[in-house]
Amino acid sequence: MFATTLSQNTSQITSKEAIALEDRYGAHNYHPLQVVLTRGEGIHVWDVEGKHYFDFLAAYSAVNQGHCHPKIVAALVEQAQKITLTSRAFYNDKLGECEKMITEFFGYEKVLMMNSGAEANETALKLARKWGYQKKNIPKNEAVIIAVQGNFHGRTMGIISASTDVSSTNEFGPFLPGYDIIPYNDLVALENSLKNPNVCSLWIEPIQGEAGVYLPTNGYLKTAAELCKKYNVLFIIDEVQTGIARTGKLLAADYEDVRADILILGKALSGGVYPVSAVFADDHIMLCIKPGEHGSTFGGNPLACAVAVAALEVVRDENLAENAMNMGIIFRERMQNLMAKYPNKISAVRGKGLMNAIDIIETNGKTAWDVCVNLKENGLLAKPTHGDKIRFTPPLVINAEQLDECCAIIEKVIAEF
Repeated sequence: MFATTLSQNTSQITSKEAIALEDRYGAHNYHPLQVVLTRGEGIHVWDVEGKHYFDFLAAYSAVNQGHCHPKIVAALVEQAQKITLTSRAFYNDKLGECEKMITEFFGYEKVLMMNSGAEANETALKLARKWGYQKKNIPKNEAVIIAVQGNFHGRTMGIISASTDVSSTNEFGPFLPGYDIIPYNDLVALENSLKNPNVCSLWIEPIQGEAGVYLPTNGYLKTAAELCKKYNVLFIIDEVQTGIARTGKLLAADYEDVRADILILGKALSGGVYPVSAVFADDHIMLCIKPGEHGSTFGGNPLACAVAVAALEVVRDENLAENAMNMGIIFRERMQNLMAKYPNKISAVRGKGLMNAIDIIETNGKTAWDVCVNLKENGLLAKPTHGDKIRFTPPLVINAEQLDECCAIIEKVIAEF
């Protein structure tokens, strides 16, 4: 167990000063909790005053392997001392090795590496349209992509054009055409949309993370995949948040033995160390894009490649999927018992593996935000989403003793809420 504070201040700046600087010089596009972090190790983080916290957000699942994992950091440092960026104008000695490793790891013929999850989603959308015109013979500029209500894939213009979240779309129009937005977890609506011969792809998250960890009905993904095959439509699965062991399996789609035609990964592919994302597909899809038609200066750079390989090796060698499965069962049982004890405070518990959420019932004007503030004061960091929901997604390296301590903090805060 870690002490609640370090022996002395670990930073030359105070929390108040750091927050003031961000407020003065940074865009106000986030609403962070009032904590200023300066150091991390495993599931632990410390603020600039030296106070210790358990991280129960893991950078929205980007830090599945834990903060500053020594193997991933070592890979970063070693590569940074050799060469960091060549652009794709030239070959480098790391990209091919990385591509081979990660395509074999996830079972695809080709990968296209990018940087952020949003970039990877944009890449998948472009790839699906290219395939639609070249292989399905959809008339020029008439390709349709099916998206679902409550989705979150990022905040670029191409992505928010399919969003149903007002906070993502308000005053950002006009939006890109070419989307058919249907209810999530509705197979009847899906088949009706798939009957349109101009549909090139279905684009979904296997679990809707940002929306509040919403899981579809068992069998939804499998039937959706079968319907896509029936109507000659590509199935795009965005596993940026759910992938890389977060839900207790390597991919969330593995629960239904579903293989995406286009798989999107990001976040934990970096180990939380350096931005890297990837789009996977087989040759008949990926090779629709020709030289000069898509790219990124930093995409597939040597530093990212070294980090991605190390990050996946940690997931494999440390059995993080199995640990996420086991710890998730314990966590949800504790939260369900808590909900049974306080049905006037918690209305729902949802999740798979270590991707979980609870819904908070507003009490005396206090909301999920207030719960998260109190969790912070008690040494645990989490963040609300969509008002009344709190996501709990700790690094997958958490052990049973640590999980017990964290659950005790949550139980204490809810009892006092």
